[in-house]
Amino acid sequence: MASLRSVPPQTPPQKRRPLRILIADDDRDTALVLATILRDEGHTVNTVLRGDEVLEVERLLRPDAVILDINLPGMSGYALAREIRQRHNQLAPLLIAVSGTWRQESERLVGEAVGFDHYLLKPCEPQQILRLLEPLRTAGSTGAARA
Repeated sequence: MASLRSVPPQTPPQKRRPLRILIADDDRDTALVLATILRDEGHTVNTVLRGDEVLEVERLLRPDAVILDINLPGMSGYALAREIRQRHNQLAPLLIAVSGTWRQESERLVGEAVGFDHYLLKPCEPQQILRLLEPLRTAGSTGAARA
């Protein structure tokens, strides 16, 4: 008589959804390279080169994540993060700071105070950003996965 072994049920793979991402960086090459990598991962990506363009684009696109250079012409990344966080509170997109200039611990603390979820230093590896975005890809809604 053959014995029946218990086979554990397979857990279905989590659905990974594409994200809407806004990149704001005054270095056109940096923005283009990062946007290309994120698009290759299946995301919809828009870029702007000036801080004073971010709020209008963010309002129109309702991105899941915003990647902001701190030192932008027109409006700083700090001011933008504060404004986006005030507009949306806990439903704000994931806010990631990327800075090549502001490298001190005090700048990280300012970034945290104005509403950034993460603060990365340039040059940052695209894999760092992809890891930060991953929880949003499996979360049910924008703002559901904050680290």
